[in-house]
Amino acid sequence: MCPPKYFTVEYVINPWMAGNEGTLDLELAFRQWKNLRDALSEVAEIVFMEPQPDLPDMVFTANAGVVYGNKAIASHFMPHERRPEEPHLKNWFRENGFELLDLDEKIGFEGAGDCLLDRGGPWLWTGHGFRTEIEAHAEIENFFDVEVVSIKLTDSRFYHIDTCFCPLAGGFLMYHPPAFDFDSRIAIESRIPAHKRIVLDTVDAGNFACNAVNVGDMVYLNKASEPLKARLRLAGFQVNEIDMSEFLKAGGSAKCLTLKLVEPVYSRLGTN
Repeated sequence: MCPPKYFTVEYVINPWMAGNEGTLDLELAFRQWKNLRDALSEVAEIVFMEPQPDLPDMVFTANAGVVYGNKAIASHFMPHERRPEEPHLKNWFRENGFELLDLDEKIGFEGAGDCLLDRGGPWLWTGHGFRTEIEAHAEIENFFDVEVVSIKLTDSRFYHIDTCFCPLAGGFLMYHPPAFDFDSRIAIESRIPAHKRIVLDTVDAGNFACNAVNVGDMVYLNKASEPLKARLRLAGFQVNEIDMSEFLKAGGSAKCLTLKLVEPVYSRLGTN
């Protein structure tokens, strides 16, 4: 996680930011970030990335890169506003002992915002369409030596897959199907059985319920409707709502504010 010391909403790089420029309550954002940090610290060890002046979106560490075992791929941002973050992110991964892929800077890739490990099978769901380019997918598959399943986003409000797609423990999946194209929905349905697919309606998707942090049977999210909470409880999860209103102004929520650093590693022959 990265504290929101320099967090602002001063430019527009996704539809959620439009109209919210200059409206951020930084004191409230800090309280919300600390509430999430405190809740997660009860179930996980948290390490911190130092915020940097004039880099307001560093708080969204899900976009720093993606980690798999002792390997990492740092992001190369499509919006030019975020590209000054890149040297800091690469240095952080190297200083923390990760083997870093030298991804071609001509290829757009936005980390764990668009690259999520399934929780029931040995593959990485990897998005494209807005912020990550399809050319990155082969690089990810080769470097991590794990199957990549490509899924395409079609709604600019859901510009990273983690805004509308959340693999959960036990092979469950919480997602918003209209955010994806036809072939991607077929890919999802062919790999995740119907009883493990938790489909979000427009309201829950707009409240960023998919942008959740899942640790064991706990699900931490901004807001969920009563039917969604009931469906998650039926699947064996406990829902912890944490107000993320200030971060929604920038198009992010709980998951965007975290990067998971420990993942099970699968080889092509099985789990290591």
